[in-house]
Amino acid sequence: MKRIFSLICLSVLISSCALQGNEKSEEIQPSKESINNAARIATDNLLLGNPSNAQTSTSFPTNYLMQKTQFALSYNRDQGKPNWVSWHLDPTWVGSSDRCNCFSSDALLPSGWYRVTSTSYTNSGFDRGHNCPSADRTLNSTDNKVTFLMTNMMPQAPNNNQRTWANLENYCRTLMNQGNELYIICGSYGSGGYGSNGFKTTIDNGRVTVPNRIWKVIVVIPQGSNDISRITTSTRVIALNTPNANDLLTTWGSYRTSVDAIESVTGYDLLSNIPDAIENVLETNIDNGPTQ
Repeated sequence: MKRIFSLICLSVLISSCALQGNEKSEEIQPSKESINNAARIATDNLLLGNPSNAQTSTSFPTNYLMQKTQFALSYNRDQGKPNWVSWHLDPTWVGSSDRCNCFSSDALLPSGWYRVTSTSYTNSGFDRGHNCPSADRTLNSTDNKVTFLMTNMMPQAPNNNQRTWANLENYCRTLMNQGNELYIICGSYGSGGYGSNGFKTTIDNGRVTVPNRIWKVIVVIPQGSNDISRITTSTRVIALNTPNANDLLTTWGSYRTSVDAIESVTGYDLLSNIPDAIENVLETNIDNGPTQ
C-alpha cells in the first residue's frame, strides 16, 4: 500500500510540475495588445515640446497642464476649453473599438473648477468639436472614451467640424496607413465664431468661450524609433488655421499656413524640442503636398 501511495504522490507531483510549466509558458507569450500598450505608454505626447509652457499647478488656471495616456493638453479654466491638445498617432493607437459618443465632464479637473458638461453645448449652434479625434484612439474602449472628455472639446461650427476638419483628420490617418507616424498639435484662440445659429462669443451662460480661429500643426515622419533625431529640414509639416465659421470650404488645403504664422498670433513656441537649425526651416515653410 505504501508503494502504491508513493506512486500516486509521484504522479500528482509530475502532473503539477507539468501544469506549472505550461502556465509559465503561457505567461511569457505577450498578446498583440499588450505589446501595443507597452509602446503606447512609452509614447510622449509632448515629444515636440510644451507650446505654452503649461504647468500642473492650479496657480496657472488659464494654462493648466493635463497629461493623459491618450494626449496632453493645456486647459483654460476661464474659457472652459483647451488652449491646445498634443498627441502622437501611429498604428499602436488604432484598432476596432467603436466610437462611444459618451461625452462627459472631466473628473480630473481641480476641485472647485467649473466642469463643462455633456449638455453645455446643447442648442448653441456649435458642435462639441474634438481636438484629439475619436478615430485616432480606437485600440480599446478606454482610449476612445477619454477623447470624449469635455476637456478635449471646443465649440466648433458644424460644417467646420464635420467637413473641413473631418477631411483633414481622415487624411492624417491615411498618412499613417501609408507607413508614417504623426505628431499633432491642435488648438484654438480668439473669441467669436459663426455656428448654425449665427455669431456667438460664449455658450453655457458665458462659461465656455467660442473661439474665433482653429489651428493644427502636423509633423509627418516614417514609422521608426528615435523620432526627434529623424526629423530633418525636409520633413513634411502641415500647418492649418481656419475661421470658426459654418461656410468653410471642404478642401482643407486652402487654409494652409506656416508654423511661424500660428506662433505669431498665439504666442506659443511650437516644435521647441526640435534642434533650432531644423526648427527654423520647418516653421517657415508652407506645405504644398497632397491633400488626399
